Amino acid sequence: MLRTLVTSTVLAAALAAGPATAQTPFYSTPSSFDLGKPETSPNGEPATPAGRIALTPEEVAKIQAGHYSAALLWAGSGEWYTALSAGAEDRLKELGISVVARADAQFDPAKQANDVETALALKPSAILTLIVDPVAGAEAFRRANNAGVKLVLADNGAQGFVAGKDYVGIVTGDHIGMGRAAAQLMNDALGGKGAVGFIYHDAEFFVTNNRDGAFRATLEKDYPGLVIVDAKGFTAEPQTFDLASAMIQQHPEIKGIYVAWDVAAEGVVEALRAAGRTDVKVVTYDLGATNALDMAKGGSMYGTVADQPYDIGTAMATLAGYGLLKKPAPAFNTVGLVPVTKANLAQGWEGSLKRPLPDSVAGALK
Repeated sequence: MLRTLVTSTVLAAALAAGPATAQTPFYSTPSSFDLGKPETSPNGEPATPAGRIALTPEEVAKIQAGHYSAALLWAGSGEWYTALSAGAEDRLKELGISVVARADAQFDPAKQANDVETALALKPSAILTLIVDPVAGAEAFRRANNAGVKLVLADNGAQGFVAGKDYVGIVTGDHIGMGRAAAQLMNDALGGKGAVGFIYHDAEFFVTNNRDGAFRATLEKDYPGLVIVDAKGFTAEPQTFDLASAMIQQHPEIKGIYVAWDVAAEGVVEALRAAGRTDVKVVTYDLGATNALDMAKGGSMYGTVADQPYDIGTAMATLAGYGLLKKPAPAFNTVGLVPVTKANLAQGWEGSLKRPLPDSVAGALK
């Protein structure tokens, strides 16, 4: 995995504090995250199960006769995005909608803006996307609105955009539920007691904010034997190696580390391996081959909570059909989740990503 160093001043400051031994909570006040609230969209719309999104045979035939096209403009890449694309493309093919552009913004809002411009030159009827940044994305995708392109979103909204007007709908996971499930995995990993490191996504991003917030709030409310003794935020995946290295040096009592998503967790697992800390367990979200292999081998990666990206892609493609037909669509739609550990890794992988476990991982499980 590629790594970059955090600035020397930040790292030096983290290490200068010296190691801590007592389980002193990092946060002086309890989380204000409301675990009782239902999952809602960035604009507050209630969630609808994505399984309810459907088209009649007559509607499908009408879409097929339209000879429409679509562009798939994702925020990043990896196993999750591969499954997302597969679900979208399989359903678009059923609807007779051709894919004229595919892009990965590498989590760079400027690149995503360029991806939009490139795609619009091909005159797609619809764009399926995961927006990197709600503010920058609003400016970039407004041009698609002005061109009459139907916009369908995964996970994140865009600032000022309204469902049914600026986009057809959003499809995503149950992120509060995922945060709760991750907290339970951490409790299982540590046997109900121990110091926890909290590596969260330090940005305004709907999905990660809900996951991170629900994890912390659930840990404090339901698992008092687990104590967050350090918390560090990141904005780029390569930063997590250095953040984890500083965290375990400053807090050697840590026995579990939470990380905001799978690829970011790769750096944490690498840092633990480099430090020889085989006693520390990691909990994260989503599925990737690198961490799945570590899990299969009984390494640092204890468990992950996966949603269903293939199903998200399928629902997004169907919503594109809604938009092309001018059929009213539910604004905010969610798929299910599955907690995954070594015990159910093969089943969890296939259930989430809709393809078999990689041979290298399957071999390590034997």
